[in-house]
Amino acid sequence: MNRIRLSRPAIAPAAVLAAVLVVTLAPPAPASAARADRWNAALSTVDADDVNVRHTRSGLRLADPRPPGVPIRRSAVAEGMLVAAPRTLSSPATRFRAEVTATARAGATASVQVRGWHDTGWTEWRDAVPAAVFDRPIGRVQTRVVLTGGPAGATAEVRAVRFTADTGGVAVAAATPGRVYRVYTTRIGLVGEVTANGHTVAPRDHFVALPSRRSLSPRNSGDYTVRVCTTSGSRCTYAPVWDVGPWNTRDDYWNPSAVRENWKDLPQGRPQAQAAYQNGYHGGRDQFGRTVLNPAGIDLADGTFWDGLQLTTNTWVDVAYLWTGTGSRAVIGDGPLNIRAGAGTGYASRGLAARYSHVPVECYVTGQTVTGPYRTTNRWNRLASGQFVSHAYVSAVWGPTVPRC
Repeated sequence: MNRIRLSRPAIAPAAVLAAVLVVTLAPPAPASAARADRWNAALSTVDADDVNVRHTRSGLRLADPRPPGVPIRRSAVAEGMLVAAPRTLSSPATRFRAEVTATARAGATASVQVRGWHDTGWTEWRDAVPAAVFDRPIGRVQTRVVLTGGPAGATAEVRAVRFTADTGGVAVAAATPGRVYRVYTTRIGLVGEVTANGHTVAPRDHFVALPSRRSLSPRNSGDYTVRVCTTSGSRCTYAPVWDVGPWNTRDDYWNPSAVRENWKDLPQGRPQAQAAYQNGYHGGRDQFGRTVLNPAGIDLADGTFWDGLQLTTNTWVDVAYLWTGTGSRAVIGDGPLNIRAGAGTGYASRGLAARYSHVPVECYVTGQTVTGPYRTTNRWNRLASGQFVSHAYVSAVWGPTVPRC
């Protein structure tokens, strides 16, 4: 096989490799080499954060390239992911580019993505080929390599990834903050199987799935958390995004068209599966060509579905995509935790906050003294949804100082 360097116009925006040859995707030289950070991905370091990948002499590849034998609403092909440890840059940067050397066969793909830390949490993941450009300087960054197998079990092999961080380019608009969309939910089930971030599904588990990897939290984190409420508003639950689905894997429908990965002609907030099911969009099929059998835009794990919202059947719910918002976030260190109508355990439970979830906090009040895993305190945090959680169960708070109510 020959090594081919593709000029920038030939690079697909999604950073997908689909040729049976060795390909190097290379960014142009930075405007100022002195200000650029450069580093190589440690592809041989496969650890507990990584899913269905292994490193061999020929490169990083899927550990199991067979298509998954799971319900059809999930991905139709094998997928794997290598997540690097966060990296602190020598100086803040806004543009991140990856040079990728890989071999791809028979429909298999490889992509390299990056996200940046700001004062209230991580940005969404963005493709680093040809470039990911953020709207503010980033001093701490994390990268990942995502592999997708072909329908017949083919795989890609990534030999090397070299990153460059500098300043320049035009930033893509960020997600619209504070939006809530009414979407259809289904129950995940799948106890004993492994999610897209490597979590083994437990009985009455507490997490959700969204149909895009842009908002996939690393295992045992709530970097991307949703608030899901019944349409009456009587119960709400907070849960981390730990899986990809339903139906699609590149449908970040909560983003505006300028940001959305696929289906840019659909209205913001309309999942592709909903449009396919209700209106025959894309011939009534998902990105894999499967006939869409329900309009789901979110999947809920059993505990989120049954215990958090007390649902008994698939239904419509109101979803807030909390990483797109602003303000202070409290990290729930132990749970699922009851969220209360008032500042004490005698008040009615209005839902649950899963362990690791990041919940938006408006202010705090003095209430019942509670002893929890982190402290004994009479502080209760009032959430943006109007309910309360005891500060005794909060492991950290990100963002501005939380004021007294």
